[in-house]
Amino acid sequence: MKNFVAVLVIVAVVLGFSSVFVVKEGQRAIVVQFGKVLRDADTGEATVYAPGLHFKLPFIEDVKRLDARFKTLDGNPDRFVTSEKKDLIVDTYVKWRISDFATYYLSTNGGNQAQAEALLTRRVSSGLRAEFGSRTIKEIVSGERDNLMREALIRGADSAQELGIEVIDVRVMQINLPTEVSQSIFQRMRAERQAVAMEHRSEGREQAEFIRADVDARVTVMLADAERESRQLRGQGDAEAAGIYASAYNKDSEFFSFIRSLQAYEKSFEAGNDVLVLEPDSDFFKYLNKATAN
Repeated sequence: MKNFVAVLVIVAVVLGFSSVFVVKEGQRAIVVQFGKVLRDADTGEATVYAPGLHFKLPFIEDVKRLDARFKTLDGNPDRFVTSEKKDLIVDTYVKWRISDFATYYLSTNGGNQAQAEALLTRRVSSGLRAEFGSRTIKEIVSGERDNLMREALIRGADSAQELGIEVIDVRVMQINLPTEVSQSIFQRMRAERQAVAMEHRSEGREQAEFIRADVDARVTVMLADAERESRQLRGQGDAEAAGIYASAYNKDSEFFSFIRSLQAYEKSFEAGNDVLVLEPDSDFFKYLNKATAN
């Protein structure tokens, strides 16, 4: 009897725990019975349980908890083609949440978020592709980005309804050209800058040649003027010196001759070992002969 009572207590406890479930804050729950979502008998809509304590039929009904918070889908940058058939690498993100929990559960293989995001990515990308394909690069980067995101949001929201998802926002974070196109543009820009640099260098060399030629001409003229003035000054100095010598010679020619002879003697015997072969009575020894005679 005691064993039977114990078994009954255990069964009651198990049934009690199996009949109660808790939904946490930020979650919503739906109940699945025999593989079907439990729905309201009057409205036919799925019964969604808010955060709190709830009851269900034990072992028959299964509770599926789903995240009801806002989520961000930030995938890898994707390639889009503009109306000019130009490729762009676009980085986007999507804000979304579950709007129809039963539809979401059934369309995503039991509420698999990874599958839901993969399906949502395809739908949003399809809308973005249509919007990028109807615009040029200039329109996209100049003033059409807000309009593009707004239209992409509308397209994404419409297509995501069948997944039970509400698309809150679609944002284009960054738009880049493909690597090969960017390199081609950079090379073309570099070639253009190099051509401009070469043109500036050529103009600079030409101006340098003009300046150098002008300076050389001025230097040549200045040197010629200086040489001319120096020759004139040298001539004037020589003339003045000759005049002074002539005046001095005229005042005392004998003394002048004597001085010149002494200078000649000094120059001739400056080395100390010079040999002169001259007649003793030559004019060179005139003053020496006079000194000897005296």
